[in-house]
Amino acid sequence: MKNLFLTMLALLSIQAFAITKINGAGASFPYAIYSKWFSEYSKINADVQFNYQPIGSGGGIRQFVSETVDFGASDAIMNDKDKSKAKHKVMHVPTVLGAVAVSYNVAEIQNGIKLDGQTLANIYLGKITKWNDSTIAKLNPTLSLPNKDILVVRRADGSGTTSVFTEYLSVVSAEWQNKVGTGKSVRWITGVGAKGNDGVTALIKQTDGTIGYIDLAHAQKNKLSVASIKNKNGEFITPDVNAVSLAAATFKRTSDDFTGSIIDASGSGAYPISAFTYLLIALKDKDATQAEIHKFIKWALSDGQNFAAPLFYAPLPKNLRSDVLEAVNKL
Repeated sequence: MKNLFLTMLALLSIQAFAITKINGAGASFPYAIYSKWFSEYSKINADVQFNYQPIGSGGGIRQFVSETVDFGASDAIMNDKDKSKAKHKVMHVPTVLGAVAVSYNVAEIQNGIKLDGQTLANIYLGKITKWNDSTIAKLNPTLSLPNKDILVVRRADGSGTTSVFTEYLSVVSAEWQNKVGTGKSVRWITGVGAKGNDGVTALIKQTDGTIGYIDLAHAQKNKLSVASIKNKNGEFITPDVNAVSLAAATFKRTSDDFTGSIIDASGSGAYPISAFTYLLIALKDKDATQAEIHKFIKWALSDGQNFAAPLFYAPLPKNLRSDVLEAVNKL
């Protein structure tokens, strides 16, 4: 009996030792879909255990560069400075597409507010400070807008969501581009900061008069009101999976690294604040951990795409997905 017990203990020890633990960190924007993927993937490959920390794209890039995690995740493309710090060449792997929703909490306006890019930029520039400002009223002639202060909410941490949102504001507003610009962290002119999409969501939800930018999944799950944003075709589009897909309909890859922008894309029905989100992997000699990451990516870009839409993300366009899978297969 004692020998049997020792044998069973040894077998359990071997099994535990065989589990590959993979650590990642980064964007909170895709956290819902990544959590689902890790959970589903563990059902078909119990020997792999993922640990992902949604600390924001900026933190994810820092940890990836310092090699304290096995992979990073970011909604923002790594800049040349960050790439130069990395010990290995980096591959950006697009995983899904998402929308940055402009959410608001105004007791008198439950649904239906419309905004264009210039108006949104002026709110974040601190030039429009009341909900009944004439510019907002002109866009919303059927709404009764309150004489209430606008409380701007934005991210306090380095964020890919911020990078996407500020890229959009830079495209639609020359003044924003000149005064603030684009980045994971910017020098904000006005507003209250909160950490992560969770923090911004909570602040909007709890505070009347607020406006802020969060990923669509957070807005939907928390039943927050979202603005319809005027696109390049002059249509006011409410963010949803179909509108994000339409934003990527005309996307053509111009980089060997699979990076590119679909901000303010042309095309009927396209939501203008849409973007890819990326996994960051190091191109180095393949060890057991790297091999498992590559296997997971192949699954995520095939079967895993079926989980995207129910969580308010859009699957990758088939042509891009095919190109990425081909590249990963060669690693």
